[in-house]
Amino acid sequence: MGFYLNLKRKAFRLKRFLLGHGGRKRKHKLAKKPSWMMPISYGYHVVEHNMTGDDSDDSDFDSVVAQREQTDHTELWYFGIFDALIGDKVTKYMQSNFFDKKLQESHIRRKSKEALKKAYLGVRVKIREEHKLEETCRMGSASVMMINGEKLVVANMGDYRTVVCRDGIAHQTTGKYQQSAKIHWSRRLFAGHMLACQSGNAAGAKHSKGSELVVRSERIDSDTEFLILASNGIWEVLKNQEAVNLISHIEDPQEAAECLAKEALVRMSKSNISCLIIRFD
Repeated sequence: MGFYLNLKRKAFRLKRFLLGHGGRKRKHKLAKKPSWMMPISYGYHVVEHNMTGDDSDDSDFDSVVAQREQTDHTELWYFGIFDALIGDKVTKYMQSNFFDKKLQESHIRRKSKEALKKAYLGVRVKIREEHKLEETCRMGSASVMMINGEKLVVANMGDYRTVVCRDGIAHQTTGKYQQSAKIHWSRRLFAGHMLACQSGNAAGAKHSKGSELVVRSERIDSDTEFLILASNGIWEVLKNQEAVNLISHIEDPQEAAECLAKEALVRMSKSNISCLIIRFD
């Protein structure tokens, strides 16, 4: 009988050990990777002046930005290419008036499109006032914000363009163009410190239809393969689907960007050539 009671006591202790204090079962869950941590890779290329045969001032070049922001439950990527007139003005506005606000995810989703639009419109007005430019003076830029790998906010100005490749098909996201817990910075690139390229936006800037701005949002789904952000020098000589077909087989986005820029040179593009490729891995 004593042996039996001893076994019961041991069984009771074992049960308490397994259940934990208070008789509640312990839950052991493997740490899950947040669904919004979408792996992406990117590469960019900006063509130097001497390769385009242009005699413009070397200070007139496109700039490139690749920036990652993160809070507790929100991952935000910001990419863009900007002509010499715009430079880093839009990026600085977004940093001060959006990224540094430490907004909740719901506010970021709701206000991202409005914030990007305000940034571009404010910068455009300021540039025209400072340089005393006419409203028809051309400015160019293409930028995107990606929120938790699900929402894409795209802004295109002038003849710069963003193209989305979905299941091998090119989709032009904006506008109509002619064919001729702690927020931190992980990486910010300005091509001016490394590469230079021709810009058609110096003091004697060319005049065209103007600097039309189009901002819109889209969903990122499983069919979304990569994005192309590129200047007018690319789109003057390449159609959307041609650009997609040219680089769709290239897994390295840096190699893809260089390939796209080289093809524009081969086709004798005379405008500024810069491109940024973002691939969803």
